[in-house]
Amino acid sequence: MAAHKHEQFSPAEQQLAVIAKALGHPARVAILQLLARRQSCVCGELVLELPLSQSTVSQHLKELKAAGLVQGEVDGPRVCYCVDPAGWARARQLLNDLLAELPAPAAACC
Repeated sequence: MAAHKHEQFSPAEQQLAVIAKALGHPARVAILQLLARRQSCVCGELVLELPLSQSTVSQHLKELKAAGLVQGEVDGPRVCYCVDPAGWARARQLLNDLLAELPAPAAACC
């Protein structure tokens, strides 16, 4: 039986990769900035503030939610989203751990 291709990486490495992928699109960064500025749940207003269709915004929100960076609640026929504080705390810790392992930048690498 073949091993899963990511099993050789730790859970923290895998989780950080999912977070990095979620942050790897400018639309998702813009969505997170809007949610962070509001500091409250946002429903349909995201589409009004972004040059994206409702379906595109929904897809980006789905990716951010899967990465644990946002959370959503059903409010009647719509879903309201906000930044997930626990997810952000975990992302911050994973990034801090990674950065702590890296050496200080040298004057020249090669």
